[in-house]
Amino acid sequence: MELMGSKYKGDAKNGRMHGKGEYTFPTETKYVGEMKDGMFHGKGVLHFPNGSKYEATWENGRAQQGSFTFADGLQYQEKDWDYCNGYDRRFYTERCNGLRPAGESQLTDLHPPRVIPDGCYDCGDGFYDPNTRVVTSYTGRFLRNADDSEHEWIVRTCRKAWDEVVAVDPAKSIATRSEETSN
Repeated sequence: MELMGSKYKGDAKNGRMHGKGEYTFPTETKYVGEMKDGMFHGKGVLHFPNGSKYEATWENGRAQQGSFTFADGLQYQEKDWDYCNGYDRRFYTERCNGLRPAGESQLTDLHPPRVIPDGCYDCGDGFYDPNTRVVTSYTGRFLRNADDSEHEWIVRTCRKAWDEVVAVDPAKSIATRSEETSN
């Protein structure tokens, strides 16, 4: 476990995880719950670094029945899911707290949104640098190298740090207007 960067605190039997314990993956995802013969077994919760969680009943390392809750408290429903559908595109926090005032866009469910490092993308679980093709957590820890398909998806769909100048130079716009009116 230590070689791979994972950790375990809890009961053991014959040198294996057994009983109640806490297993932390190298990605900082943490399982807290019951174990049997080195596997998740019984009731347990996976806590993800972004604050979301998956509560399940496990059997020999596989989830048999469970529920997923997003970091903002939204609980996933397999049936009658009405969040983020074609009729209602609001973020969950907008549904709970109302829309922002006119002129104040809400770009992500988190408001204000995270500041993205220059030239990088916010890919949902961290920041992606397209030059190195590395995804790091929001705290700067290495998460993974992106393969070609993930790279293409991130570049096509994810929010990018602003890298274009969009300010208007008032002096130029006044000069341009007076030139137009004199012509």
